[in-house]
Amino acid sequence: MADREPPTHLSFHILLALAADDLHGYGILKEIEAKSGGRISPSTGAMYLALQRMEAAGLVEPSPDRPRPGEDARRKYYRLTPGGRALASAEAHRLAELISLARERDLLPGHGA
Repeated sequence: MADREPPTHLSFHILLALAADDLHGYGILKEIEAKSGGRISPSTGAMYLALQRMEAAGLVEPSPDRPRPGEDARRKYYRLTPGGRALASAEAHRLAELISLARERDLLPGHGA
């Protein structure tokens, strides 16, 4: 995945949300809001545009396992593709390296500091 550009901020949050479970668009929005403590609240338009682009790029796909009984049959559920999971992992590693560098430069407290 080294030849692929890092995902946008919103796309990375979508990848993180889908790494836990298959979700529909509104569920993805709520997951992003919950995991960010409400600091990130994407508009539905931006989120669905990102999902369309990510689906076209082969990062997410419709989930064949959803909806399950009791879930709204009209909702489209998404899941990560292997490429989407690999991109999310690569981005997490890239960000971890940046955090490590920030700690080395005394921009963030290190472990036990």
